[in-house]
Amino acid sequence: MKNHSWFIVVLILLFSCHSTKIVKNTVQPELGHRSVHLLKIDGFQFKDLNKNSQLDKYEDWRLPDEIRIKDLISKMTLEEKIGFMIISTTRLAGDYSFQQNAPQSEITSGFNEEDLVQNINMFSRKPLPNPTMTAAGTTKGVLTYQLRHFIVRANTSAKIMADWSNNLQALAETSRLGIPCIVASNPRNHITVDAAIGLSVGTTVFSKWPSELGLAAMRDLKLTREFAQIAAKEWTAVGLRKGYMYMADLATEPRWQRIEGTFGEDADLAADMIREIVLGFQGKQLNKNSVAMTTKHFPGGGPQVDGQDPHFEWGKDQHYPGGMFDYHLKPFKAAIEAGTSSIMPYYAKPIGTQYEEVAFSYNKAIIDDLLRKKMGFKGIINSDTGPIDMMPWGVENLSILERYQKAIECGVDIFSGSADPTLLLETVKKGLVSESRINESITRLLREKFELGLFENPYVYTDEAIKIVGNGEFQKKADIAQRKSIVLLRNDSHLLPISKKTKIYFETYYDNGKSKSPIAVNKPNAHYPNLEFVDSAAAADVVLLWLIPNSGSLFGATGSPIELRLSKNKIDIAHVNEITQSKPTITVINYTSPWVIDEIDNGKLKTVLATFGTTQQAVLDVVSGLFNPSGKMPFTTPISTKAVLENQSDVPGYLKPKGYALFLFGAGLSY
Repeated sequence: MKNHSWFIVVLILLFSCHSTKIVKNTVQPELGHRSVHLLKIDGFQFKDLNKNSQLDKYEDWRLPDEIRIKDLISKMTLEEKIGFMIISTTRLAGDYSFQQNAPQSEITSGFNEEDLVQNINMFSRKPLPNPTMTAAGTTKGVLTYQLRHFIVRANTSAKIMADWSNNLQALAETSRLGIPCIVASNPRNHITVDAAIGLSVGTTVFSKWPSELGLAAMRDLKLTREFAQIAAKEWTAVGLRKGYMYMADLATEPRWQRIEGTFGEDADLAADMIREIVLGFQGKQLNKNSVAMTTKHFPGGGPQVDGQDPHFEWGKDQHYPGGMFDYHLKPFKAAIEAGTSSIMPYYAKPIGTQYEEVAFSYNKAIIDDLLRKKMGFKGIINSDTGPIDMMPWGVENLSILERYQKAIECGVDIFSGSADPTLLLETVKKGLVSESRINESITRLLREKFELGLFENPYVYTDEAIKIVGNGEFQKKADIAQRKSIVLLRNDSHLLPISKKTKIYFETYYDNGKSKSPIAVNKPNAHYPNLEFVDSAAAADVVLLWLIPNSGSLFGATGSPIELRLSKNKIDIAHVNEITQSKPTITVINYTSPWVIDEIDNGKLKTVLATFGTTQQAVLDVVSGLFNPSGKMPFTTPISTKAVLENQSDVPGYLKPKGYALFLFGAGLSY
């Protein structure tokens, strides 16, 4: 009886706390504000976000997030809620997206007032009407459409990004409830070949690290965590608080053109990488210094039929001929355990499985049963860009409203690819989706914002951003990563490291379709005592030949068979063979895909290195012996086109039949 009485007393005390005020925090946070007034209560300050001169629960930073969220949702109109479920690309006027070293004087940080300022023809070859991704004019997006989630693709200076972010938040602060915005981006810290919109921003002012494949090639989890922590500091400095990254997909189908953005073919390595990435960007839990991650593309976008990508109708099917569906879930399990804020399903639809043959965003068994219930994911489900009106694979016969209904019923919380919430609003008003279901999504989306501290201070300091982004100390770490990512595959002639005085001809072969010649003769300024750089192969003792194959942008695909031979990826085979047969040659190949190199190999290449997005100086440091190579291949490369055609798309290379591999996963020598 005594125990029972004690239990009742505890319940009464708990109820009493809940019925008055549960204090979460009593340390005054920094409050960033532009136009709203500060309320002074009990010796503390609070932002009067809804301008009513009273302290509402959602404005009270002392309260637990769940209480604040519930209060704010009760105040939001349906229109405000629906706008919250759209994440739209927005553009800085003249932002020179993907153009390195754009003239800064021609880039402005102001807002474009037009309804739709940009149509980005990402999917110009997709056989559907109006194949465009729309971007909202920022002012109308915030104040009319009630948008609070934006994707920025701009490749510009830290100052412009920080100023623009502050202008955006100041605009949101003037709205009825003063709800701040969150700004997302694709990766910005990697040396990459395919810097297409939606994949990567390419070479930027941020610290420059190897591609994701290169990070995996390092086999250095500590440095991977440091990368993510450094990148998070750079991102938060300019107001980027959400990453549309990283890819937990596995590189099991060698023809898939998105392999460059993966961590390779091995599920355990990818899981380790994703875990470090999430913890590095987010911390153990979201906080005011975090960048919220969006792990993609659930349940793993690698096993595409013939390697074709589901951005296009001809690539909409995903299959598992080797029966390895569960293998592809491992990196996502790691992301969930690490606390990833969001997960993005892919466009593809599974075929030949137990699952409904509809795109994963519409697949209840995949999202609700598998991801939510079985795997325990409680965060945000963020659709990829355009599954409603551009890539509705398997649900083409449904109306737009019915597609929204089906996706939301499956668990999608926020939709990318549109700037106009009108049809989503109509879906709810017509009763196809209940407002209570909408509130579930708004709860998840608001929780992310509260945990990131955006309601207290969404603003950044421009002067600090300029000092932080791409600073020398950060780049020193990135330079180490670049060197550690290089893989020595063969040293049969013992050319490396070059230990005696050598005349070297250093040629980079890269056909980007824009330069007059794909050949660049490199004569670096950096001092290498044993190397004398000459102007021609004929004058050299040794040739250093760096091949950078180029398959073209993913979004330039036509549906034709995907080729991995070098001659089909803008490499002049005759030119390469002429050099390798005339001089001792160090052949360096940049791998964005598992290239088939039989046209130049055939046992003739004695000295071979692999790069995955690095610099000339990093290559020279390895070649000259200043850095002992330590990288390991993140995937298996096939020995022939025949091996590619016979491969099973869901099976990693190290498990494919004998005779498949030229260079195995994990291959890599040192001096």
